[in-house]
Amino acid sequence: MFGSPSLLTRIIIGKGIGLAVGLLGFFLLPVLVPEADMLVRWGILLWYTTLGAIIGMFGVFNWHPVLNLPMPWWVRAPFLGAWMNFVLILFAYDTMEMMLQTMFGVGSFLESPFWFVAEGAIVGLIMGYFATKLGGEGKETVGR
Repeated sequence: MFGSPSLLTRIIIGKGIGLAVGLLGFFLLPVLVPEADMLVRWGILLWYTTLGAIIGMFGVFNWHPVLNLPMPWWVRAPFLGAWMNFVLILFAYDTMEMMLQTMFGVGSFLESPFWFVAEGAIVGLIMGYFATKLGGEGKETVGR
């Protein structure tokens, strides 16, 4: 499974790490934020699993076609993680702000939901590293 570059391996690794992060959020959220409802918990679980699949699929693109520049995994994966969490914030700003205020208190500099952008970059970096290390990157992952 890990011998030759494989897009399927990249996606499985990304989804596996995303599932682990999502399960961590699913089970820790009621402990940290008792007011968090079940929809938010399921959303976090499915969001990170999907993020892992996207980062796994984007391993094929290691060259930017418009800028004509290389896109190494350590640029591509954190950018995708940060971007996807930014989009998540745009959809659920109030809920995420309430969660952070509950965890860190009102008035804390950590109450801004935009901290999830940095968290997405870190999770994306981890997903990208393992997906590239175990599944390869570039057009070789697609096969013939």
